[in-house]
Amino acid sequence: MKKIILILLAVAASLAGRAMEQVDTITVSTSRIASPARCVVAVPDSYMDQADTTHYPVVYLLHGFGDDHRYYASKTPLDELATQYGVIIVCPDGRKSWYWDSPLQSDLHMESYITCDLVPTVDRLYRTIARPSSRAINGLSMGGHGALWLAMRHPDLWGNAASMSGGVDITRPKFHKKWAMSKSLGAYESHPSRWKQHSVKYLAETLPADTLRQVNMMVMCGTEDFFYTVNCDLDAVMNTRKIPHTYVTGPGNHSWAYWKDALVAIMEFFDRNLAR
Repeated sequence: MKKIILILLAVAASLAGRAMEQVDTITVSTSRIASPARCVVAVPDSYMDQADTTHYPVVYLLHGFGDDHRYYASKTPLDELATQYGVIIVCPDGRKSWYWDSPLQSDLHMESYITCDLVPTVDRLYRTIARPSSRAINGLSMGGHGALWLAMRHPDLWGNAASMSGGVDITRPKFHKKWAMSKSLGAYESHPSRWKQHSVKYLAETLPADTLRQVNMMVMCGTEDFFYTVNCDLDAVMNTRKIPHTYVTGPGNHSWAYWKDALVAIMEFFDRNLAR
């Protein structure tokens, strides 16, 4: 509790003395990841009305490997997206973390940062509906893995989750030397079980089915994407275990040209499922 209070005081200090902007950047001090963690937050037009007392659902958007908290704001007008769907949008800086707690890097415990520090901070600073059914999380590529990883492991925080071109099974040989995963997990040859246990597909295979059924899930991937096969495998696992989910494929590769349309489809999915 003391740690959360200190985090909130640090964020409040950073916001003091200036008016809140519709698309803002906040900094959350935390000991779970290196250096202060920055986060873009967008609110709907109605939130800016001083007479408005409405509390809003929250959608977390996770970026891919090599990008940061500014990615979505650079690609799409977040204020318009927040206004259209009546939600608060939160875009954290996930570094190159894959959104888990690295067993090797003590300053890259991203899962703990997001679940223990970021979500409580957002709920205290903004007029959110602070319950799982009113939270959603989505991401692309590394962030697609992260969104499902976090929601499957924390259905007490997110009742809605989606993935766009997610790297949902990192154990494939062609992925072993890529995306800094060996720096986070150790070499695959030395730690194959660790790699397996840090894959979304493993969670889908091993977590209690009733736990997974707590989350409304949508998975999207283009048929020309290098992650297409692993997404099909995830779909098969979830079908076998009778885990309700929506799986959508179609023409597209690993690019914003595909993700911009996928983002709209997923926001529509969230709009149908978020509790208000």
